[in-house]
Amino acid sequence: MKWLEVSISLSGELAEPVSDLFSRHAPGGVVIESTSPLETHPNKQLIRVWAFLPFDDQLEDRRRGIEEGLWHLSQIQELPQAQFHMLHEQDWDKAWKSHYNPINLGRRLVIQPAWLPLEVTDRLPIIIDPGMAFGTGTHPTTQLCLLAIEDFLQTGQSVIDIGCGSGILSIAAARIGAGQVLALDIDSVALQNARRNIDLNNVGHIVTLHQGSLELLLEEIPSPRVPAQLVVCNILTRTLEEMIQARLGQTIPLDGTLILSGILNDQVRTIQAACDEAGLFISETRSRDDWRAVVVKRIPPI
Repeated sequence: MKWLEVSISLSGELAEPVSDLFSRHAPGGVVIESTSPLETHPNKQLIRVWAFLPFDDQLEDRRRGIEEGLWHLSQIQELPQAQFHMLHEQDWDKAWKSHYNPINLGRRLVIQPAWLPLEVTDRLPIIIDPGMAFGTGTHPTTQLCLLAIEDFLQTGQSVIDIGCGSGILSIAAARIGAGQVLALDIDSVALQNARRNIDLNNVGHIVTLHQGSLELLLEEIPSPRVPAQLVVCNILTRTLEEMIQARLGQTIPLDGTLILSGILNDQVRTIQAACDEAGLFISETRSRDDWRAVVVKRIPPI
């Protein structure tokens, strides 16, 4: 089978709308990666968004949808030209896998691509084959969440991962020492991929998968799974805002922790306002490139 690869390199604030556009037209998956390491270009970080379109009877419609969407976005802010390249099946498989190498993160973690040999170290391996799900470990928001989980999760605590994607955050929580993890996603393809990754990491006895979102959790309160001591959400900002307004804070106890990411630098005020209105407070803000993660706590009653 042939594939059409579409890619575009742009500034971080444009990565979210472009990846959202690509995901609506690309059944072959969307990947977001930094094109220059933070250490060497601390003040300028480009993000590459790329996707794969199958050569079928919908190819022209999909390509047209992407081109039209990019044109509309360019009327708001200037965009570079998207690049299109044809790939055969074998080339497609090699194309996206070639971008991933093991990533040492934080004090204890290493993100390990499933197709590469695992080196024996003292780090906790998170073995990932991302497939078509978000969560390869290369994106700043994923890394911010992983670092926050490492810092805030205590051994034996319960965790909820809303919008689990590839399952990378749930697996990390299990590796670090969570007592139980509930991983949710509305996308059945993402859940299938998360299941494979959970099995690769042998943490199925800790991580439970469910198709659903915040509404499912709210229906369970109170239960052995909800509230949880730590809840992590790496989702688009507008979805985070809606979830905060829809009582996301009730998924943690008074001494619990919410870790929220997927937030661009200029969107923090939106999350701050939503938290203020919901009676939550941001105890810490972390940044990487153009992205932020916030650590949120509940305000106890007076």
